Amino acid sequence: MSHRQVLEALSGLLLVLFVAMLSSTVVSTALPQIIGALKGSQSQYTWVVTATLLVSTASTPIWGKLADLYDKKVLLQAGVAIFIVASAASGFAQNTGQLIAFRAVQGLGVGALQILVQIIMAAMISPRDRGRYYGYLGGVMAVATVGGPLLGGLIVDSFLGWRWCFFIGVPFAVVAFALLQKTLKLPVIRRPDVKIDYVGATLIAAGVSILLIWITFVGANFPWLSWQTAAMAGGGVLLLAVAVWVESRAAEPIVPLDIVARRNTALAITASLAVGMAMFGGAVFLGQYFQIGRGYSPTKAGLLTFPMMLGVFGASTIAGRLATKTGKVKPYIVFGTVVLTAGFGMLATIDHTTSLVFLGVGMFLIGVGVGMTMQNLVLVVQNSVRLDEIGAASGTVTFFRSLGGTIGVSVLGAVLANQVADKIADGLRRLGVDPTAGGGDAGNLDLAALPAPVREIVRAAYGDATGHIFLVSAGIAVVGIIAAALLKPVRLRDSLDLVETPETDGPVPAVKDGSLSTS
Repeated sequence: MSHRQVLEALSGLLLVLFVAMLSSTVVSTALPQIIGALKGSQSQYTWVVTATLLVSTASTPIWGKLADLYDKKVLLQAGVAIFIVASAASGFAQNTGQLIAFRAVQGLGVGALQILVQIIMAAMISPRDRGRYYGYLGGVMAVATVGGPLLGGLIVDSFLGWRWCFFIGVPFAVVAFALLQKTLKLPVIRRPDVKIDYVGATLIAAGVSILLIWITFVGANFPWLSWQTAAMAGGGVLLLAVAVWVESRAAEPIVPLDIVARRNTALAITASLAVGMAMFGGAVFLGQYFQIGRGYSPTKAGLLTFPMMLGVFGASTIAGRLATKTGKVKPYIVFGTVVLTAGFGMLATIDHTTSLVFLGVGMFLIGVGVGMTMQNLVLVVQNSVRLDEIGAASGTVTFFRSLGGTIGVSVLGAVLANQVADKIADGLRRLGVDPTAGGGDAGNLDLAALPAPVREIVRAAYGDATGHIFLVSAGIAVVGIIAAALLKPVRLRDSLDLVETPETDGPVPAVKDGSLSTS
């Protein structure tokens, strides 16, 4: 495809990605207001985010596999349709239970949009040129990430109300659907012998879900050493072990173990898992920190996250162009994971009185780290597989990144909830109030309904406890540094597909223009 044809097709693809990103970021600063209005708790706050991530994660490899077998354009438009219906339903939710359920359905659409955009780009553009276009992709992600929290804050603070945080994505999605119909032209390759591994997908989703539910409730509702822990943790691990056995024998596995077992793919997946856990888990709670812990309005909370989004925008654009120019990606991934860890290390020291300048520098470093690693890790995997494996490979690495984010949100949410509960209880005791008497519900996020002294205790508790989740994020990000350092250096190939050679144990990139790309 010519540069003009690629840009025309990207108009719809990038708008689709913008819609998917906006659905998460526009809600981030509004969530404290939403949960307060619906009389929800801290656990429900976490699950409004986790439900979308979980279903998106579970469905990502299925969408990726389907993309290798069916019409990618039709699949993407189906994902857009699901997203539109679920977004509208979320806007009409009457309680947190309904909202979590509709957000779960929305996750099915988000999973399709996020992975299919990358797969379609990989089907149109060679890995070498893809770095430049991934710069555009990173720019759109940054705009959605920058504009989303600010837009969400403006909506909540305006006469529209929080429900429009969900309605706002619908018109964008409708326009994206029409653009895709007009601009996206892809050849359709159908395989009549296709078999989708629904059993493997179900086992993976069930195993992950049980473990996340256990993480959410352990410590608060039952002890770590209890029959509930044995049943839930043991059951989740058992289901995932059975899933691995099923995948090893499936004709069309959802997670192709032969691809996962390759060195660079395995290391990229490990790094993506760590980056996803750190990035999603840490970033989700920033809006809550600024609003509840520091007392800022939703609009100001959105503006205060700008340094992180600026880092994502600048780093993804620059790193994408450098990757295309040099054909190398490992140096940017390694440097990005180091910067990401440093950013989380800074934010691990914050409390409810920390300087905003210090916070801004820490968030900027996190943004730079994310911008330099996330898409480049996908590029490493795509550069190491055949064209007919790109859907499954991209789906697999995105699956593990989303899985990391889902686990991160659940684990860090549980850590935050326990820390907040302990700090509020201590604060109430200092006031001479029995924390078990009902006046100090740590899960109540409707601060306006609390007496002034209790409200200040809750604010300080959230502000001081947030540093603990960033400390955990920094520890997780170190795993990403190790995985990135062990990556085998690759040179991005100019060809769309790999070529088979009898001297190797698998496919290697083709030679073009005198440069050899290795996998």
